[in-house]
Amino acid sequence: MQAFASTRRATQGFDSAVKLEPNPWQRFGCGPKVEPDAKLIHCAIEKQARVRPEAIAARHQGQSIRYGELNRQANRLAAVLLEQGVLPGDHVALFVERSIPMLVGMLAVLKVGAAYIPQHVGITPVAQLRHVMDVAKVRVVLTLGELAQAIPLTPSQHCIHLDEFISVVSAPADEQNVVGASSLVDPVCFVLFTSGTTGLPNGVRVTQRNVCNILLTAPGNLGMRPGLTVGQILNIAFDMAAWEILGCLAHGATLLIRGKDIAQTAEQCDVLIATPSILATLDAARCSRVKVVALAGEPCPQPLADRWAAFCTFYNACGPTETTIVNTMQHYRGAGALTIGKPTPNNTVYVLDEAGQLCGPGEQGEMWAGGDCVTAGYLGNPQLTGERYQPDPFLGQGRMMFRTRDLGRWTEDGELEHLGRVDDQVKVRGFRVELDSVSTVLESAPNCERAVTLKLDNRHLVAFVYPASTDVEAARACCEKRLAYYCVPALILAVDAIPLTSRGKVDKRLLLEWAVAYQTQTTGTTSQVPA
Repeated sequence: MQAFASTRRATQGFDSAVKLEPNPWQRFGCGPKVEPDAKLIHCAIEKQARVRPEAIAARHQGQSIRYGELNRQANRLAAVLLEQGVLPGDHVALFVERSIPMLVGMLAVLKVGAAYIPQHVGITPVAQLRHVMDVAKVRVVLTLGELAQAIPLTPSQHCIHLDEFISVVSAPADEQNVVGASSLVDPVCFVLFTSGTTGLPNGVRVTQRNVCNILLTAPGNLGMRPGLTVGQILNIAFDMAAWEILGCLAHGATLLIRGKDIAQTAEQCDVLIATPSILATLDAARCSRVKVVALAGEPCPQPLADRWAAFCTFYNACGPTETTIVNTMQHYRGAGALTIGKPTPNNTVYVLDEAGQLCGPGEQGEMWAGGDCVTAGYLGNPQLTGERYQPDPFLGQGRMMFRTRDLGRWTEDGELEHLGRVDDQVKVRGFRVELDSVSTVLESAPNCERAVTLKLDNRHLVAFVYPASTDVEAARACCEKRLAYYCVPALILAVDAIPLTSRGKVDKRLLLEWAVAYQTQTTGTTSQVPA
C-alpha cells in the first residue's frame, strides 16, 4: 500500500465511508469511555504530596527527595517563574540531565500553566537547542549549573540553575500550591521535538488532557502505586520518558533515576518502560523484581516478548509522539499473537485504504488516530499540522484525527497488527517490500532474537541479525521458504549488538554504514561483523 495520493483525496474518502455505513469503526476502533481522575497531571502529583508528604518521590545516585519537599520546591520555583513574567501558555526550556532538580523544574512549569520543553544537554546538538528556543520563543531556561555554559543563551534569556535553587530548604509558606494552569481550558503540558523531514525537528504540542488520558487510566497507568518503584531510563526528550516520570509521580510511586548503567536501575524496578532495543540489552534473569514491562517505540520481536511475559505483566504498545506516548496497548500473556492491542480509553483508531475507506478485518490499511490522544499540532508549523491532522468525520463535533503513517490491520478478535511504516515500504526491483515483515521472518530462525532489515540499493536488501551466533544460512532459508525472491536479503550480517540512537531506537544510519563498509572489504553475502 502507498501513502494517500493527497490529503484532499483522503478526506473525500472519509466522507463516503461515513455515508455508506454509519459508525462502522465502533466495532473495533473505539476504546472504552473512562473519566481520568484529574484534568491536570500536576494536580495528581500535588495530591500525592498532600496525602503522603514523607514518601520518597525519587532517588538518584544516592540522593532522594520526598513528595512534600518536591511539591514545596516546585511552588517556590513557580513563584520565581511568575516573577520572571512566565504566563500560562508560555514555553519554558528544561535543558538538563536526568536528575532530581529536573523534576522540580518540570512540576513548577506546569503549576504556572506553561509548557516545559525537555532536552538532554550533552546529547542534543547546540544548533538544535538554539532552534528549539527560537521556535518556542523561550525567555526562561531551567538547567543545572554545570551545564549552563553549553546552552546558547541570548542576552534577553534568563537562566535558572535548578540544582542551586533547590539547595535552599523550603519553608512552610511554600505549601500553598500555585494555580496558574487553571486559567486555561486545556493547557499544553510539554512540547517534544521530533525529527523532521527538513532536517529540523518539529515541536509536538502535548496537552494536559492528552497526558491525563493515558497516564490516569488503565492500562496506561501500568498499575503504578505507592510502594512500587518505576525506572527512569529513557532520554528525557523522548515522549516515553513522560510515561516514566509523570506516570510515576501522579500515582505516588518512587522514581528510580538511572545513572550511566541502565541495567543497574532496571534490576531494582517494579515497573519498567522501554523500547524493545533497550529491553533487549537487559538480562531478564537479573530483573526478577520487575512486575510490569511496557514496550513501545519500535516493533517488538516475538522472542523478546515471550522471554519477559513469562514472569511479569507485559504490555506491547504503539503510538507516535503526536498521539501522546501510546494510543494502543496489548496485555501479552506469552501465548497467541503478539499485536499492538486495542485503542486505549477515550481513543479511536481507523484503518483506512488509499481512498480513505474503512478496512475490514484482515485488510491492510493506514492507521489514523482519533480521540483524546490527538495532540494540539506542531509548534510554529501550521502547514505541517494541516497535512497530518484532519477533522475527524467519525467522531465529529470538531474533533481531530492524526495520520500515523503506520500500516495495520484488524484481526478477527479486534486487535491491531502493526505492519510497519508507510516510510518503510520500499521498492526493490520494482516490487513493493515491507521491511518489518522481512525482519519478522528472520526472527523466526533458530536462536535469532532480533533482526533489522534495510534497503541497500534499488535491487538489494541488507539484514542484520542478533546475536552474532545466529545461523545466517538458517535465517536465509527461512526467508527463501516464506518470502518472495525479491524480499530475501542479499546480505545478512550477524552482529554482537544492534546499535541504538540516544532515544533507544535502532540506529539505522549506522547499520547502513556497516553494510557499506563490509561491502568494501569482501564480496561475500553471509558473514559476521562485530558491533
